[in-house]
Amino acid sequence: MAATTIKSRVSPDVPSTRPLLDKLGVKPGSKVAILDLDDARFVSLLKQRTTDIVHGRPRSPVDLVFMGARDAADLRRLKDVKKWIEPNGAIWVVRPKGPGAALKDTDVIAAGLAAGLVDNKIASFSDTQSAMRLVFRLRDRPK
Repeated sequence: MAATTIKSRVSPDVPSTRPLLDKLGVKPGSKVAILDLDDARFVSLLKQRTTDIVHGRPRSPVDLVFMGARDAADLRRLKDVKKWIEPNGAIWVVRPKGPGAALKDTDVIAAGLAAGLVDNKIASFSDTQSAMRLVFRLRDRPK
């Protein structure tokens, strides 16, 4: 009789116990740009995983951009920032979370679509911030 393996499923309402950098897809040696995200704790974590970190516009394409956003004007930068990432890279938009936050998930999704990007993941960045990952559609990836 063959043994049956049952994977336990975790409810989406249960917070993830995975380390933050794993949730965000930061691999050893990842090329990372940080834009308008003043978070010393996060930068310290990043430095434990990669040394290829730039604040602001990178000189060459990066794997990941972590972009802070507080309002709709910040989201308009996505059209420019998308030029910073590798074709299979991502932009994480980090914004305040909670009912009083000026930006909602739908605002980030709409801004991403307007910039030619789609959302494909959301993560709790901290107790006060949420992060949404934006990427190129497969058919729209630069060659």
